[in-house]
Amino acid sequence: MADRLLEDVGALLREAAAEVVVPMFRRLDAADIAEKAPGELVTVADRRAEELISAGLRRLRPGSVVVGEEAVAEDPDLLRHLRGDGDVWLVDPVDGTANFAAGRCPFALMVALLSDGVPVASWVYDPLDGTMATCRAGAGTRLDGTPVRTTGSVPEVGALRGTAMTRFLPPATRQSVVAGGGRIGELLPGQHCAGREYLDLLTGAQQFVLFWRTLPWDHAPGALLVREAGGVARRFDGTDYHPADDGRGLLVASSAEVWDEVRAALLGG
Repeated sequence: MADRLLEDVGALLREAAAEVVVPMFRRLDAADIAEKAPGELVTVADRRAEELISAGLRRLRPGSVVVGEEAVAEDPDLLRHLRGDGDVWLVDPVDGTANFAAGRCPFALMVALLSDGVPVASWVYDPLDGTMATCRAGAGTRLDGTPVRTTGSVPEVGALRGTAMTRFLPPATRQSVVAGGGRIGELLPGQHCAGREYLDLLTGAQQFVLFWRTLPWDHAPGALLVREAGGVARRFDGTDYHPADDGRGLLVASSAEVWDEVRAALLGG
């Protein structure tokens, strides 16, 4: 895959952010926000950005399939393409919609490309600070154009810093995670934006993040970015994450060693 594709999709995300998303930030009316499912918001910015991004991706790869978060809300059968043949794009037009709708930061735009069911490239863009992370399988991850690794200087176990999204955890798991947080170092409550959590793993601001819900557009881009930078993205049982898996629970860490330590401390094994 030519690096030109990384540049072209990155430019497309910047365009969607500049033309649709950022101009509507803190300018939404009540009529611009809806509940597409209980507790799940969607805004006109999500829908317009997904339309713009999807059209651009189809131009870049004629014949490809786009599986966007908002399109799936209307037609869940689109998810069947995640294990299909050919090129399939996963799109999250505004990751962190609840933040965006409330006029809070952060939020991000995210895309992943699957080829014959295998993740091969991804992009995460935070439009407010301008951070863009890109990768292609086998070629490493770049943060604002500079190669980045997550496996450099890592704090000792008691000084690790990371996030645990506890809201949706089963009660027993939540209790284990909260109790184990003190053995890790600093356990953060989360930013309600998976894209930003993955970017913070790449920058070294944190060394791990734990999720319960794993919708594919939320995690396929970031999981590949972290893996290509030297980290791991695994289910709680240690199996590697794949966006087509309909499961719960995901622990992402800057290295396999950090994953093992955090798994033992927070999940008891």
